Amino acid sequence: MNISDASGFSGHADQIFAPRHEEEIAAILTRASSEGVPVTVMGALTGLAGGGVPQGGWGISMSHFKRLDVLAGHARVGAGVLLRDVQAAAAASGQFYPPDPTENMSSIGGNIAANSSGSRSFKYGATRRYVEALRVVHMDGRIVEYRRGQAVDFDVPQMPIPRVTKLSAGYRLAPGMDYVDLFVGSEGTLGVVTEAELKLIPAPGEILAGVVFFRSNEAALDAVERWRPTPGLRMLEYLDSNSMKMVDLPFGSAVMLEFEGAEPELDMVGALESDSWFATSAGERERFRQFRHGLPERVNARNRQAGFVNIATDFAVPLEKNRQMIDRYRALWTREFGEKFVLFGHIGDAHVHTETFPDTPEEAERAKDVATELAREAVALGGAVGAEHGIGKRKAHYLEIQYTPAQIHAMRAVRRRFDPQELLGRGNLFAWGKH
Repeated sequence: MNISDASGFSGHADQIFAPRHEEEIAAILTRASSEGVPVTVMGALTGLAGGGVPQGGWGISMSHFKRLDVLAGHARVGAGVLLRDVQAAAAASGQFYPPDPTENMSSIGGNIAANSSGSRSFKYGATRRYVEALRVVHMDGRIVEYRRGQAVDFDVPQMPIPRVTKLSAGYRLAPGMDYVDLFVGSEGTLGVVTEAELKLIPAPGEILAGVVFFRSNEAALDAVERWRPTPGLRMLEYLDSNSMKMVDLPFGSAVMLEFEGAEPELDMVGALESDSWFATSAGERERFRQFRHGLPERVNARNRQAGFVNIATDFAVPLEKNRQMIDRYRALWTREFGEKFVLFGHIGDAHVHTETFPDTPEEAERAKDVATELAREAVALGGAVGAEHGIGKRKAHYLEIQYTPAQIHAMRAVRRRFDPQELLGRGNLFAWGKH
């Protein structure tokens, strides 16, 4: 059976299971272990790194794990529940689930696997911060619930943590860490997460949202630096001049913002204030989100129509290196592709995405090389090769840009504690065949 994710990365499974209970998953995993069959956990397939796309072996669909119980301060959520449904259920109870990947049709299991974040992470952080407990089925058939604060019972080394606000690249190992932190961001390589307890917080009060347009990229970047320390700011997003052309707007660039609390006083120097959009209603904020989400959707659609897998970068750098990294993005992509690229995303976290749209197979291969060169640039600036998408199978070769061979060996040693044959999520994080 052929399978692909939102990036167009494709694969196949010899057999796909859709279990309804943890015991069924346990039976599948113990059988896979005895027969040596690789197993891939499949969520909503909205990912961009191939993590949920099998390359042979078996697939386990989590679509039937749909428990959603909202209580005071937390929710019990099955791995197959969609993010938008968690957000809606929390809001209906007067509460708030902060993580907000732009693709709200993603599954909670997938969000946990990649430590997903999104635009509001500028204030609230990534998924990891909101996971209080996880239920996990292991390759040996054990079903275990791990709670926040339950320390791992074996020694782990300290992995270097880049000085970024968002990280989704490899195991975030540290002595004394807890099991929840081990499984969050492990991209389906340590166990099958079936259910999570997620922390909810009181819903914020009044929210002001805006899409502010500028005549140039530089004017928008200047405004970002002025606005970054503004009290109440929870979102700071950027769309460059090429992005404006892609969404058919006659402006030089745009910055998206959301504020909680009193209306802020912003220095609007350089902004096209009369052309900009502002709103306070939830409906208008959703319209702005769809506007932002429409950009990568158009790029993905163009690449699918041309028959190419989407090449999207997901690097983060320290805040003070933000403009330096943006200059490198623009210089390298312009050198190779002219204006056939867009630069957009979570500029508040010094984490912008780039996507390109090649016209020939030769250009598609060159785009991969440019993306790898940019990964090296990000790490050289103290950054990370993965910020929120995970690195899955498509970008597993980036791990050796971020970490030394000894550090990668240490991660794989942890993996083999749970899966000695490295069957689960084979190809995710660690390029299969490299030891």
